[in-house]
Amino acid sequence: MNAPALKDACVKWIAEWFAPFGRSSCAVLGMSGGKDSTVAAALCARAIGPERVVGVALPSGGQSLNEADEICRYLGIRFLCLNIGEAEAACRRLGAALPEGEFSAQTVLNIPPRLRMTMLYAVAQSVGGLVANTCNLSEDYIGYATLYGDAAGSFSPLGRLCVREVLAVGRSLGLPEKWVGKTPDDGLPGSMPDEAKFGFTYAVLDRYIREGVCEDQAVKAKIDRMHRANLFKTEILRIPAFLPDASLL
Repeated sequence: MNAPALKDACVKWIAEWFAPFGRSSCAVLGMSGGKDSTVAAALCARAIGPERVVGVALPSGGQSLNEADEICRYLGIRFLCLNIGEAEAACRRLGAALPEGEFSAQTVLNIPPRLRMTMLYAVAQSVGGLVANTCNLSEDYIGYATLYGDAAGSFSPLGRLCVREVLAVGRSLGLPEKWVGKTPDDGLPGSMPDEAKFGFTYAVLDRYIREGVCEDQAVKAKIDRMHRANLFKTEILRIPAFLPDASLL
């Protein structure tokens, strides 16, 4: 993998994508404190300038910022914190109108990501910005994103990059390892690491996506099932995305 060239190509794509919107436009990103939002924000800052990037932390109630504020200071981008706790509680109360008397457990889990995307678009519309989708190809391949929540966005710097490529780009950008190498999880209270939840590692998934190789047939079957069941998400949301040249991967 040619990480420096891959990083440069992504920066160039973002700069060219923003060009028609003029220099008054900016990129708005939800900052979770994880590797994807950190790398995406760094790429945007490099492409259009840190003064044109807005990082937004969207905790629920007393949820931790997970270093999102520190990351934004490091990158030199504007930082906003909008707590969605009250809005989330109000949405959950609406479930009482259902015949069942409440929303399903999965519905409740998906309310925060959808509220966060609503708020990101509200910020973007107010500051003349465009919302970055910060999902990566590995997550999208198995449907690990909420439709019209974190799966949405106006443009996608990382949507065609596997986790291993996102990590390589982040390191090529010189980002601190404590952020690039942070163990990924969904950020929910009591959450477990992504890989423990999946039952396979991102390394295994990335190799299957890029090389078509998965030595564990049970894992291969599971990945295939997840991909088929969630393919509609990426088919519905066809977001403009950086497409890396195969020679760089």
